[in-house]
Amino acid sequence: MSQYLEFFQAHVGLFIALAVVIALFIGNELHGNLTGGKRLSAAEAVRMINDRDPLVVDIRPLPEFKRGHLLGAFHAPASKFDDYLGQISKDKSRPVIVYCALGSSSTAIVEKLRKAGVAEVYPLRGGLNAWTMADLPVTSK
Repeated sequence: MSQYLEFFQAHVGLFIALAVVIALFIGNELHGNLTGGKRLSAAEAVRMINDRDPLVVDIRPLPEFKRGHLLGAFHAPASKFDDYLGQISKDKSRPVIVYCALGSSSTAIVEKLRKAGVAEVYPLRGGLNAWTMADLPVTSK
């Protein structure tokens, strides 16, 4: 036990950094859940795509979209999203899945769609990164 105490005393800065990272991670998760509503995992998104035919919206820049995106995804870059808002929110009863590269940028777009009256909008937790990490297919066509 004394070795653990010595290690802790010798590396206090590392333990403080670890505590800060854990607190930021927890804070980010809580903020996303409180402001963004339910975020879909890759498996939940697949289930929704198969069962309910949602509109899948990719908000990444065009070069990233061309490198790979979900099959059938509608490209509406976040920087010009207001130009696409009317087109996306046309069918307010159809579910919408929004994704970016890592899942952090999509919450602002989800909020815009909710304010536009879209009933069901879900960000993809972890974005395209989580999708590919789950070995799910992407296309560049």
